[in-house]
Amino acid sequence: MKTSESYTTATTWGIHAATVCPMLPDGRIDKDALAAHLRDICMTPGISGLLLNGHAGEGAFLTLEERAEVIVTARAQSAEGCFITAGVTAESTNMAVEEARVSKQAGADALLIFPPNHWAGGVDAQIVCEHHGTIARAVDLPIVLYKAPVTAGPISYSDEVMTALLMKIEQIIAIKEGSWEVAAYEQTWRLAGRLRPDVSVLGSGDEHLLTSYLIGSRGSQVSLAAIIPRTIVALHDAVMKQDWQEARAQHEALYALSVAIYRDRPAYLATARLKATLKLLGRIPHDTVRRPMRQLSTIEYRRLMDAIDVSTIALELER
Repeated sequence: MKTSESYTTATTWGIHAATVCPMLPDGRIDKDALAAHLRDICMTPGISGLLLNGHAGEGAFLTLEERAEVIVTARAQSAEGCFITAGVTAESTNMAVEEARVSKQAGADALLIFPPNHWAGGVDAQIVCEHHGTIARAVDLPIVLYKAPVTAGPISYSDEVMTALLMKIEQIIAIKEGSWEVAAYEQTWRLAGRLRPDVSVLGSGDEHLLTSYLIGSRGSQVSLAAIIPRTIVALHDAVMKQDWQEARAQHEALYALSVAIYRDRPAYLATARLKATLKLLGRIPHDTVRRPMRQLSTIEYRRLMDAIDVSTIALELER
């Protein structure tokens, strides 16, 4: 069995792009578009890893075979050393173990375990630790925790739950901090620093990456890096160099797009907005999302187009 230290040194984080899964109009995976999408991101200097089959990648709507196909394709398109994290989204623990096993066999380097949606009705530390611990024991891969938005209620783990996870599961190497609230982010960062300084806290709120990096972060797993990877890398690098003028400029460049994709309501359309943006930019041929998600309306498309117009500085950097 690996030691805790060997798990935590599995990667240096930096920017990891949370990718989408391009689909054909009939809902099947567009294999050519998927390969091109992953290849384009991986070729960007400064992108050190990928997050696959997460929320942006519609992992919850993919079959086991499709999840494996996405990982295998990513491994084929990425450079040596690219760190691949695979999302585990199953509702049941047994199915989550199966997803984890398939992900490892397909080539994943780590697992991001998403909380089952039925936990919205309430959780306790024992249940959460049993779920994560069962997966960790069954599949010997590093684990990334997911800190959900504070608006998600119990699914956004309390300090009590997070403490139990960090103290009981040595395979945890990072927390994807998606609480989407700056005070909550800092609370998680300080908690992890006190209990497990070996665990990386990854700023993952696309709208406030600058603030997260200022508080403290070892990188990110973010979907904006699948659209404007050079901008996200430039923002992170500027903060690491303490070049505050450049960091602020990059924040301004991405802000309108991040708001249009993530802050606008309803929140469940974020993945559809990501795909629509990539289609509008000519990066993928179709913006099909898998049911029960829906496509954007004409008005929603116009909002995205307005945001793209405002974010011309960021998009110019991407060319």
